[in-house]
Amino acid sequence: MKKPQKYSVEGIVASVFFIVLIGVVLVQVFGRTPLFRGPVWSEEAARWLWVWMAFIGIAEVERQDSQLKMAFLADLLPVGARRVLYTIIDLVYLGIMGHLAWIGYKTVLRTSGNVTVTLPTTDALLYASGFVAALLIIHRIIRRLMGRRDVSVSREPSL
Repeated sequence: MKKPQKYSVEGIVASVFFIVLIGVVLVQVFGRTPLFRGPVWSEEAARWLWVWMAFIGIAEVERQDSQLKMAFLADLLPVGARRVLYTIIDLVYLGIMGHLAWIGYKTVLRTSGNVTVTLPTTDALLYASGFVAALLIIHRIIRRLMGRRDVSVSREPSL
């Protein structure tokens, strides 16, 4: 299997969310000191940034095919059987993610009228994170299914 590209949209977006999250948390910290009064929106914004960062980060892990695996039983199988097993797992995973994307879409529609407490938007923007991440993961699973996965040796985690 060819090595994934070093940078991707998912990784860059998750990193930007993380950097902005650090800034918002610093505003919260300094806002609790006598230096200045922190804005009321910072707590909700930090929570939203965290959720978006985590979901997009999951999509980046999927892009790199770096999720946790217990492959000791699969490693006992011949290469052809291992390829079939991983294809079946990917197809099941694709079905689950499709269902989660559908749930995410319905949730976005259902919450589009809910006004947030402190941010000038609706709750749908928060719930859109799960929908967007599910679509990104579906995209990566389909690309993996269309390509040929190298299953000759299980990948060892790099430290």
